Amino acid sequence: HNLGSSTLLGNRIISIIANFPICIAYCITFKPFHMAHHRQQGEDYVDTDIPTQLEGFLITRTATCYIDHCLRKAAFMFFQIFAYALRPCLMKPELVPYGKWLAINWAVQLTFDGLMVAWLGPKALLYMLLSTFMAGSLHPCAGHFLAEHYVTNGETETYSYYGPLNVFCYNVGYHNEHHDFPNVPWSGLAKVREIAPEFYDHLPQCESWPGMIIKYIFDDTISPYSRVKRQRLSKKEE
Repeated sequence: HNLGSSTLLGNRIISIIANFPICIAYCITFKPFHMAHHRQQGEDYVDTDIPTQLEGFLITRTATCYIDHCLRKAAFMFFQIFAYALRPCLMKPELVPYGKWLAINWAVQLTFDGLMVAWLGPKALLYMLLSTFMAGSLHPCAGHFLAEHYVTNGETETYSYYGPLNVFCYNVGYHNEHHDFPNVPWSGLAKVREIAPEFYDHLPQCESWPGMIIKYIFDDTISPYSRVKRQRLSKKEE
């Protein structure tokens, strides 16, 4: 969202540096997909945050019983980071921003990875890769991937979480506030709710990210299909 610096160049540099511990260059690639999610949330074949029909088929439609469904959802949660990272590029490869900055992202990232191996050995790189994997797997904070937009209360499609784990995740739990005001930095999202409680306090909330993981796995009514999906508008309608 270009909120780390007053210039586009500064934001790109910050994002590339912040990308270091992930070990795989992704910050430049991620941006256009995330912006599409904000502009056209829930729009079929545009918002790549929505699980694909294949995911729904493999996880839910072909499940043979409740236990099988739970096991499949648990497996999905364990490997969730791969879906989150690869789904956008596979669904909308034309959005991948091929060019100078993508090349710089990869060159700088591979240089960092090489230096880490040379300095601390391959186990250091493996530690960071496994940390990246676990951060998007059955980690308490990884519940935010589910909590943000999986429908668990009526037809509400976006939920905020106001609990203590926000401290570790740059207030990403303030998700309604973030979608309403994407140009407000993470440090100001709590202030948005504070000055406009009448717009947020009555909305359904996620009480617990770890609890959301458990609910997703064991509640048979929640599945990859538990998302609000809209048909894509034609250019004339847009």
